[in-house]
Amino acid sequence: MNRRTFLTYSATSAALLALSACGFKLRGSDGSALLPFKTMVIGFADTSPLGAELRRYIRAYGTTVITDSKVADATLDVLSETREKVILSLNSAGRVREYTLYYKFRFKVRDNAGKQLLPPTDIILKRDISFNESAVLAKEAEEGLLYRDMQSDLVQQILRRLSALKQD
Repeated sequence: MNRRTFLTYSATSAALLALSACGFKLRGSDGSALLPFKTMVIGFADTSPLGAELRRYIRAYGTTVITDSKVADATLDVLSETREKVILSLNSAGRVREYTLYYKFRFKVRDNAGKQLLPPTDIILKRDISFNESAVLAKEAEEGLLYRDMQSDLVQQILRRLSALKQD
């Protein structure tokens, strides 16, 4: 083995040793991200994109999603889910220059006996988007991307609230 190869292997080994000694762990690998429920019902329609994404993450956290709320450890009840687009600013000609997009979600969590584990909770997400009337299709596509981003953010916030719950 020549000197250059030896130095390369030595530097690589030292870097790996330093990384393993620093205590690096992937988020959630210690089990802290697991949900406190073995089974759960979520009150979304089967065709709901938000419901599908939430189901996928709940299953990834090790909780089984079922349909019978009488035997489930917890039930997530959807109280409301709305999207709203509000004019933020106008240009000098009185035309829209910016919009604010809102994604509002309200839910509660209860156990199979009907006891509230989490009272009605509101999550309100907001994004600003500029508007250009010469690029309407592009701005509509951007709006769709922002709503999908807000949906993913909403799922993560719901999961954080669920993982913080304590079950008796």
